[in-house]
Amino acid sequence: MSPDPSQYAYISVMADAILSAILIFLWLMQRKERHALYWAMGQLSIMAAFALWFSGVAALEPLRRPLGALLITGGAAGYWAGTQFFLGGLRRGEGAWPLLGFLLLAGALQLWWAANPAVVFPSGGLLLCLVMVWTGVRLGRGRHLHRYRLLGITMAVRGMFNLAGSIEMTPHTYLYWFAASSVLKSLSMLGLIYAVQHEIKQRYASTIDSLSNGFLIRDKRGYVHVANERCASLLGYGSAADLIGRNVTDLLPGLTRQMADDYFAAFEAAGTRYPLTQEAELTLHSGAKLPVEMMASPYIERGRLYCLVQLLDISERKKKDTLLYQAARVDPVTGLGNRYALAERLRADLAQAHAGARACALLFIDLDKFKRINDSFGHGAGDELLRKVAQRLQALLGPRDMLARFGGDEFIAALPDLAPADCEARARACAQAILAAMVPAFDVSHHTVAVTASIGLACYPRHGSDGETLLRHADIAMYEAKKAGRGELRFFSDAMNAAARDALVIDGALRHAIAANEFRLDYQVIAEAGSGRVGKVEALLRWRSATLGTVAPDRFIPVAEDSGLIVELGSWVLAEACRQAALWRGGPLDGVRISINVSAWQLADPGFVPLVEATLARHGLPGALLELELTERVLIDDGPNVRSVLERLRALGVSVSLDDFGTGYSSLSYLTQFQLNTLKIDRAFVMDIEHSARSNSLVHAIIAMGHSLGLQLVAEGVETDGQARILARMGCHYLQGFHIARPAAPEQLLLFAASRSDAASGAPV
Repeated sequence: MSPDPSQYAYISVMADAILSAILIFLWLMQRKERHALYWAMGQLSIMAAFALWFSGVAALEPLRRPLGALLITGGAAGYWAGTQFFLGGLRRGEGAWPLLGFLLLAGALQLWWAANPAVVFPSGGLLLCLVMVWTGVRLGRGRHLHRYRLLGITMAVRGMFNLAGSIEMTPHTYLYWFAASSVLKSLSMLGLIYAVQHEIKQRYASTIDSLSNGFLIRDKRGYVHVANERCASLLGYGSAADLIGRNVTDLLPGLTRQMADDYFAAFEAAGTRYPLTQEAELTLHSGAKLPVEMMASPYIERGRLYCLVQLLDISERKKKDTLLYQAARVDPVTGLGNRYALAERLRADLAQAHAGARACALLFIDLDKFKRINDSFGHGAGDELLRKVAQRLQALLGPRDMLARFGGDEFIAALPDLAPADCEARARACAQAILAAMVPAFDVSHHTVAVTASIGLACYPRHGSDGETLLRHADIAMYEAKKAGRGELRFFSDAMNAAARDALVIDGALRHAIAANEFRLDYQVIAEAGSGRVGKVEALLRWRSATLGTVAPDRFIPVAEDSGLIVELGSWVLAEACRQAALWRGGPLDGVRISINVSAWQLADPGFVPLVEATLARHGLPGALLELELTERVLIDDGPNVRSVLERLRALGVSVSLDDFGTGYSSLSYLTQFQLNTLKIDRAFVMDIEHSARSNSLVHAIIAMGHSLGLQLVAEGVETDGQARILARMGCHYLQGFHIARPAAPEQLLLFAASRSDAASGAPV
């Protein structure tokens, strides 16, 4: 009995349906895999054509040729379209013309088969052969498709085999043909399924490998199941394959099993919020350290929990963090810690001192007149000086001590872990060593620069229980050292704190005093020693505050100088004194010179000389009616600048007086360098000239020196008739003091001047 071909066809149809269903399922799972759908539809069309042809159903006989032609053509179209799409040659919207071409081909086949039934099998087999061979060649020929060469060969052989079977086949060969055909068809279909799955896998593998972060999937025991190339590179391995299947503890020598288990336990703990993010420093096989940020998310496969971990290399971030940390805590000029670093260090040192009943010392170091360096040589030279000062200071400190630049020209030295009984002695010794170290001049930008320092000292716990309080108290002590003449050291005391609080209150009230019209000028007569007539008057500033009451000048003038308000205050005094001089025209005080005190702040102000000129012009006064009083400290601190300012003032006709002569350095060079007009002999010498031969001789020498230099001389603090007579005999030109007149308001001064209009009236003899 001959085998029935339809039996083989049905078996083949079932195999085709199963394999095609797998391709359709892959397409349903991944809608991007349209080549799987096209290949499946192509194979189903071929399957339907064979089923139709071998069905033996009489009712389908009229449709056998036209429908068979359409199905055979559809099978070829499916394989063509699937292969084109798989290779990237078929895009959305490009299938209209190929579809029309296959429909025309199906029509041509139907007409040909109707005219010549004998060519049905050969022509159908030829068409499928061409498509299969073309598919095999395309799949196996590509430069990047070497993995599909076996599939391409199988497809080509399948096409040739189908062509051979369609040309000549006897019933006795059906079994052999079917067996071989089934093997080839199954291999080719399985190959197509593999191609679809491999492309899906490669897509995800490429996506993972393209990540800039390391990526791996590990199980609960620590074994790696998936990894990307970036992860291998980060961990120091050649490829991702070197990681897969190995335990994380084998990959990282610094990682123990317990550490790996603890990480997974934290990862799977109830209530964990994903991604679980933390930073770690991994030790690689090379011994290098790798700072990473790990972001872990859950991944469940076949009911088992896996840990999907991304590794981010944060080396650059750590470097930037370090740079930011240094920028926030390291002074860029000197390389020392800044005030933020100092605050952190103080917190730690004071906490340790508190725990161990120890003491700490704080030295607040301020360079005297540092602004002159910047103004004279530029800020580059100022920075160079700061660095050299820092080097000298650092050399004096111990390894546990800290030196910080607090800002500007201020340094802080912190001496930790001291015995409470030795704290002040240790701090004093360190401060004295610093003052001594500042004596040698500095070589800055090819200039020799001499710099002194003022140092304030405070000890924990005596002068404060926290870093902020210690700094504030050391700062207060430093200002007291400056007031003492600079180049000095002072320990903080409660009296200083009271003075600082008082200064703060005065400073707040001063800022509104001018606008509130709280100031006035009193005037003290400077009389001619021989005639007793009013020769000059000194303007003396008085302040009656609405909140503080009457405030003495020795309380508010230093505060105004420290805060810089002295410039505004001095401008008011200048304007008010000139206004008053203008009002005195035509009276007993017409032509009397007014003397006002001027601070170093005012002389350093570039607008001071133009202000004097404008004020005189506004009130119509000649410069000869104005005298400016300076102290020796002003001349010492900023000699070159003062000399220039005084020359410009003298050009306006303004005279200059040196106040309190004899109490400071009293260098005779000042009298020649600055071309002064008047010397004021300090009251400390005048008060004893009646009873002290030494004081008498000193005053006599000063007067004689003044005469020789052509200077006018004013004796301050004249309180007795005897003093007045002695000074007149010595040749002193002017006398000032309570014996002559007390400071008075302008109206009272007019009455006094009128009473002295007669040269003989009340004149000392």
